[in-house]
Amino acid sequence: MRAAALYSAAGAMLLSALSLAPAGDAGAAPGADERYGTTVAVARAKAAGIAFGDCPEDQGLPGHVQCGTVSVPLDYAHPEGRQIKLLVSRARATHKDPHNSKHRVPGQGALVYNPGGPGASGLQFPLIGVLPAWKRLAAAYDLVGYAPRGVGPSAPLSCEDPKHYFKGPTQAPMHPSEAYKAERVARAKAYARGCAERTGSALQHYNSLNNARDLDVLRAALGQSKLTFMGASYGTYFGALYAHMFPSHVRRMVFDSAVNPDPRQIWYYNNLAQSAAFEGRWTDFREWVAEHDDVYGLGSTAGEVLRNYEKVRARLAVKPAGGKIGPGQLQEAFLQAGYYDDYWPSRAQALSAYLKGDSKPLVELAAPVTEAAAEEENTNAVYTAVECNDAPWPTDWAVWDRDNTRLARVAPFETWDNAWMNLPCAFWQMPRQQPLDVRTEPGELPPTLILAAERDAATPYDGALEMHRRLAGSVLVTERDAGTHGIAYGPNRCVNGHVDAYLLEGRLPTRYASCEGHPEPKPSTSQKARHQAAARP
Repeated sequence: MRAAALYSAAGAMLLSALSLAPAGDAGAAPGADERYGTTVAVARAKAAGIAFGDCPEDQGLPGHVQCGTVSVPLDYAHPEGRQIKLLVSRARATHKDPHNSKHRVPGQGALVYNPGGPGASGLQFPLIGVLPAWKRLAAAYDLVGYAPRGVGPSAPLSCEDPKHYFKGPTQAPMHPSEAYKAERVARAKAYARGCAERTGSALQHYNSLNNARDLDVLRAALGQSKLTFMGASYGTYFGALYAHMFPSHVRRMVFDSAVNPDPRQIWYYNNLAQSAAFEGRWTDFREWVAEHDDVYGLGSTAGEVLRNYEKVRARLAVKPAGGKIGPGQLQEAFLQAGYYDDYWPSRAQALSAYLKGDSKPLVELAAPVTEAAAEEENTNAVYTAVECNDAPWPTDWAVWDRDNTRLARVAPFETWDNAWMNLPCAFWQMPRQQPLDVRTEPGELPPTLILAAERDAATPYDGALEMHRRLAGSVLVTERDAGTHGIAYGPNRCVNGHVDAYLLEGRLPTRYASCEGHPEPKPSTSQKARHQAAARP
């Protein structure tokens, strides 16, 4: 599921019957071999611990953050076989009360964080403790991040040469022609083939069940009898798998922007639901721009803003901005506005400037960072491997074509772009798993906290409701009429208060709680001044 990597909020309808590929041998529910292998790996990690020391220079982490590795089996059914090492980062609890310098805050062990993806690294997470909203947590907890299997320094995956990863400028038709579809099918087949050729049979072991098992091994290596965990976006899914598989190992868990864990949704239908939700958030953005027509001059209605956006797309298709920015790069830049509303002013300003003859803001906003090609290629490879391995997918292109054509009639903004990203799963060469039926019984799992914004597009709100139904004793905190993806320790003090109370004191609100949405962003005064100056005769 296309979901952004998160550290905090501060710093895809019409669906038809699904033809699915039969699951291979790996499709069975977790068996005795995997359970035994996890027990072996956990005991080994508990005995070995983690030898923390200086972090690798290429991670760019400051001296107060230490790093170490934990070994996990590539295949938990064969725990004595090949081992892979996960890089772990940690900042020790400060024990300093941010409101009372004379008070020493008692430690509460390690808080492990995953920012989502699949494919995102949490190694930078310990740095967040310096931000004001996080200082109370940083006083009480060792802040622990890590690179999951396949990510960055942790047995990295690759599906193509990074030198060829950034292809641009590119087209991104919202209603693609048959010729364009055929081209994308060929590219998806080649990408799936590349993943298999570059990794071999080991590729099948990069999946969410193993991410959950790795998390338990990490818990043991940190010396924690029970896990305190915060997962965002995709991190909520394998966090929920963990809660299902290891409920007695849970101390506290926060699920920020929850993925729908219903096994029937993983991952094909979740991606269709996501694309549908992005259309609503795209409308929210355009309505905000229209409210500030005095600043941006892009139209006083959402429809007028859309026409101006389409005008820019058409121009870029003929003449890319700066030779780098075509409709594909424009789409990617504005997709980010669907994740985070604090991106709205910069996107609106870049669109406005381009239509007035200044393409520089758009180029700066949307140009690929070629220096990050290797990292981006790795992220995409892990994303693809995990989602394709996790579940059966349609293997008949006609199913994808039918479902996405229908959806694009009512939700054109993100539908086809999302389909192309996931299409390699139609041609995947590894065995597919059957997703777990995630659920816990009353009293089996300690109370957990679920956070969700009502208009989140990346992980639609229905997913949080479903996770709440499945995790007995969980509490759902809703940010009303808001759509930022990832709301813990963002601008909403009400949400932050609930997270603080839970993680620091173990206190939860009633079964449901809600917070008024945070204010929408305001255009900067400099933007307004520039627009007024340009409007003068």
